[in-house]
Amino acid sequence: MVDVVVFRRWQDQSGEIIALFPELPADIHGRYCNSYMHVGQHGGADYHNVIQHTVPVGPKQYAELAEELWRIGYNLRPVKHASRRHHDQRRATARQLAAADTTSPNKDKP
Repeated sequence: MVDVVVFRRWQDQSGEIIALFPELPADIHGRYCNSYMHVGQHGGADYHNVIQHTVPVGPKQYAELAEELWRIGYNLRPVKHASRRHHDQRRATARQLAAADTTSPNKDKP
């Protein structure tokens, strides 16, 4: 499996790099995508809101974060921006996960 990723840099004083995974849902509705930063690591992100508050970065700027992601098992395919297809894929995956959760035989077990 390939993990599509968009790397961006926050415009605030921190200037930290964030990795956005537009195809990976962070909630059961697929509204938010998965994201990753050195500090805080995994979290959900509103893709379009993050894009508004960040700037694009090149391979030299995101190399350290990319290396960290490779080490924890991601198979990265960096793209400059997410397409509609990426967002559609995230929502479809979220629907599949939600459906699987409701049909799980262990759903009500502690």
